[in-house]
Amino acid sequence: MPSSSLTVWARRVALGLCFVPLAATAAENAATSVTKPALTVSIVQPASMALPLRISANGAVAAWQEAILGAEVAGLRIQEVHAQVGDVVRKGQLLLSFAPEAVQADVALARAQLVEAQAQLAEAQANAERVRALQGSGALSQQQINQYLTQEQTAQARVASAQAQLDTQLLRQQQTRLLAPDDGTISARSATVGGVVGSGSELFRLIRRSRLEWRAEVTAPELERIRPGQKVQILTPAGATWRGQVRMIAPTVDPATRKGTVYVDVLGQALGQTPAPLRAGSYVRGEFEIGASTALTLPQSAVVVRDGFSYVYRVGADQRVARLKVQTGRVVAERVEVLSGIQPSERIVASGGAFLSDGDLVRVVAGTSAQ
Repeated sequence: MPSSSLTVWARRVALGLCFVPLAATAAENAATSVTKPALTVSIVQPASMALPLRISANGAVAAWQEAILGAEVAGLRIQEVHAQVGDVVRKGQLLLSFAPEAVQADVALARAQLVEAQAQLAEAQANAERVRALQGSGALSQQQINQYLTQEQTAQARVASAQAQLDTQLLRQQQTRLLAPDDGTISARSATVGGVVGSGSELFRLIRRSRLEWRAEVTAPELERIRPGQKVQILTPAGATWRGQVRMIAPTVDPATRKGTVYVDVLGQALGQTPAPLRAGSYVRGEFEIGASTALTLPQSAVVVRDGFSYVYRVGADQRVARLKVQTGRVVAERVEVLSGIQPSERIVASGGAFLSDGDLVRVVAGTSAQ
């Protein structure tokens, strides 16, 4: 064999010997990758627990009762305003005062007219007493006697009229001071110092007793399940929770929206939360607690949402996972209700399901058990 041919043959043999161990190493790596677990997981079993039954609704927060405070005396000038929007006031507290000079002058005039009428009455009563003493003596005719007696009655009527005029002016004098009719919070103010207002003009709005109510809009079928006295949770956009109680249910349903109004008394903010205001006029969501029922639940971390559907991963005896489609329901704290798709005895991956695929091999952490 020529030397050149021997050289080519030797190179081919050497390359073949090199390819054999490389091919063996790739096969070993592939076998190792197949048997290596994709993830280390802990498992849980579905647990039965009592979950509350709730009806969700939306509605506006409003004042329980809002009093409109206005001027009772026309043509008076506002002298001083003693309350502002947001002030918490007590019954009888001074809110506004009018300039009293004009009313004081009317009171003085009414007092003078009363004194004059009383003097005329005293004179008429004296004349009537003398006439009564002369009755039957023939000194005066019956016509004259009747005239003096009538003058006495007229004088008495003038005194009563003057007294009524004085009482009216004294009442107007009291109305120069606008007082709070009840405990509450000032929600609006239109009074301005120096303004001259007419009778009945609105000056303040008062939320009586600072009480608020939630007017929930509930569909007609759900309205039948709500009863006065039921507990309510009111959820604000800021995340605060307020406690409420159903006070009254509207007797009619809106024919346009097919919804009825449920009036809920706001009792206060839930304990343990950072104080957050609940303002009249805001639109919030709430939940009516209408009872409880037993349900199969899992931790929320065990449920994986993909493409709008919920899934869990069941661990089999061969330590491989199977993806199961489930239907979820109520969520309470860290637990979620599972309506269908699993059995109570199945082992479910507790967390990390988002990193798994159907059929993956997993390693179960020792010591995990049902929760």
